Amino acid sequence: MTDLSIAACLGEDFLAQALHREYRHVPGALDVAGLMTWDDLNQILAAHRLEPPRMRLSRDGKTLLVGGYTAPVATRRHTVWHRLHPAELHARLEEGASLALDSVDELHPPIARLAEAIERHLRTRVQANLYASWTSTDGFGVHWDGHDTVVVQLDGAKRWRYGTTRPFPLYRDIEDPGEAPSEPVADLVLLPGDVLYVPRGVWHAVSADQGVRSLHVTCGLRTHTATDLMAWVSEQLLTHEDWRRDLPLLASPDVQADAVDGMRKRLAELLDDPTLIARYRAAMDGQAVGRMVPSLPYIDAIPVDGSLRIRLTTARAVLETGEDAVTLSAAGSMYEFAPAAEAVLRPLIDGRTVDLATLAETAGLALEDVAGLVQELVVGQAATVGSLL
Repeated sequence: MTDLSIAACLGEDFLAQALHREYRHVPGALDVAGLMTWDDLNQILAAHRLEPPRMRLSRDGKTLLVGGYTAPVATRRHTVWHRLHPAELHARLEEGASLALDSVDELHPPIARLAEAIERHLRTRVQANLYASWTSTDGFGVHWDGHDTVVVQLDGAKRWRYGTTRPFPLYRDIEDPGEAPSEPVADLVLLPGDVLYVPRGVWHAVSADQGVRSLHVTCGLRTHTATDLMAWVSEQLLTHEDWRRDLPLLASPDVQADAVDGMRKRLAELLDDPTLIARYRAAMDGQAVGRMVPSLPYIDAIPVDGSLRIRLTTARAVLETGEDAVTLSAAGSMYEFAPAAEAVLRPLIDGRTVDLATLAETAGLALEDVAGLVQELVVGQAATVGSLL
């Protein structure tokens, strides 16, 4: 999975024509071999204590009681966790339940790479959830999501039916979007390798009603609305004393009116900047922490070892170049390096995992200097190193 492949499968006109506007179905867009298999899912369920709601079963829009497919286990430290009971799990799934596993991108590296590729292309946080179904029973009922999604069918087939009532509803909204439409505007069946983009607020019902099981991953995209922009703008205004001053709640009406007029003028100054949204995006990208990965066993210093591999922990790092320095904003930190460091940072920004020797050769720098640069990134949690990354 690369940035090029996810961009290509969504289409060259996706950003201008479909993003936040309309659904897009791209049949056979991705080669899903090695992305996620049933064996991978079995290993994850066996190796992790996935307490609900991280892993859950649902049928007809209702979450099943965890006791119906797990057995409680008391530990020596007097805590209780729920061990999966395979036979009962199989029985619930055969009865029509669907299995959901949230944040599977934190558990399975190939899915993490998929999520990061989408993040790099669409510049927003992505969480990937896995869904498995075996019957025509609708596991989660007719519903809408408060975020856009990119769906990849991994195995089998899944039927999707759509409709829209209120455009752009929010998870926490002031109005109810109303009832789901009685007639779908689209009725699709996803097959392995199909990619489907669904804007937020679109009602959908999903079922494995094609006579085969289904396994798919849904990548949810964090929303960025005018409300989010204004929250960020309000933080920028804290540099001004009049925006830090207490509101004149007990003052006369004319004093209160003057205070509001002063705030309006300050706010208008910022909103008059045509680059405001671009600045907001760059700020959000630089603050995105990504998927943090420790660099054990290197707890003090990165060794000068050319075979050691490095990659960034965030897919949304921002690199700015100048005559005298290059600046990297990543994982909430900002770094300033000499111009020669651009050749080291550029492949990392592009999402590659590279060994120190290759970076040193590409940049024409000493291996010791590259190791020192990497050390700064690791300390700031912007990068991770390892022998087998």
